[in-house]
Amino acid sequence: MILAKKVRLKPTAEQERQLWKSAGTARWSYNWALSRQAQNYQNGGKFLSDRVLRKELTQLKQTDEYAWLYDVSNNVTKQAVKDACEAFKKYFKKLSDKPRFKSRKHTKPSFYNDNVKLRVKNDRVLIEKIGWVTTAEKLPANVKYTNPRASFDGRYWYLSIGIEQAVEKPKLTHEVMGIDVGIKHLAICSNGMVFKNINYFHAVKKAERRLRRLQRNVSRKYKMNKEGDRFVKTSNIVKVANSIRLLHRRLTNIRNNHIHQATNAIVKTKPSIVVMETLNIKDMMKNRHLSKAISQQKLYEFKRQIQYKCEKYGIRFMEADKWYPSSKTCSECGQINRDLRLSDRIFQCQCGLKIDRDLNAAINLAKLAS
Repeated sequence: MILAKKVRLKPTAEQERQLWKSAGTARWSYNWALSRQAQNYQNGGKFLSDRVLRKELTQLKQTDEYAWLYDVSNNVTKQAVKDACEAFKKYFKKLSDKPRFKSRKHTKPSFYNDNVKLRVKNDRVLIEKIGWVTTAEKLPANVKYTNPRASFDGRYWYLSIGIEQAVEKPKLTHEVMGIDVGIKHLAICSNGMVFKNINYFHAVKKAERRLRRLQRNVSRKYKMNKEGDRFVKTSNIVKVANSIRLLHRRLTNIRNNHIHQATNAIVKTKPSIVVMETLNIKDMMKNRHLSKAISQQKLYEFKRQIQYKCEKYGIRFMEADKWYPSSKTCSECGQINRDLRLSDRIFQCQCGLKIDRDLNAAINLAKLAS
């Protein structure tokens, strides 16, 4: 099984400049490929394969205007073009939304490194056109690496790689676990396990209050330094913007860590089957009253982690039908209460059952695989 490994890089000043140059070139190449595909599609042409676009890009490199593309590895631009073409293929197959251009301000800086040319020695790793970069921990050597990517998270540079590993499958129980996710709680399991919403914790609320203050602060500074129709970005604005970026990073790390702890706790109970409801996040986000709470819960990330951890331990993962009324169905007699509202937190049935609606939904999901 291929498992991801992410290690922090400790580049020198010169190496960090080259990392930024590689990330910027990858972003430019991706946008260039998207632009060519969109232009070709508007003119009625057929889909351009990444091989055709890479040949065009090679010819561009030979001109004086685009000679700067030689400053980074050719695998950076090659993979960026492949990624853009793959995004268009998924769009035409209706597997994803229309690909967007990568913004310098709002896109995570990252680039690809050829897995064949990646070398590891002690606590250092060799990255093309950058050199031997020190890592915070040792990477396994003499193994097959998959899809190495260097990325910047707002504070540090990281290298993410896939490593093929043999995972010992534990002995599973005969338990079937249903998981109901929501806003009040991150997840409620049919066996009674409850994972709270991390956004209600003091550390997250304190960080969000500070984030709001900093955002108001930077907004005032922009208005104070406005020159006509143009906003001037002063040194003080840059300082506050850096603080905002680091605060966003902290909140993201807190939420991801909470999801990892919750999903680990679930798979460590070693159920034979895990059943979850199908999450239509795109439509859920259209509710303007709940969209922020849904995005902060990171429900898609929760589902993604459950899926790969179930595969890792040999647990069967199932998804219920999108229209299955797990919350409105009585887990005791099977009667459906169609009048149940979102504000009703307790499920009451004519058969006498009185239970938390989320726990009732989790039990119904577990019964689907029984």
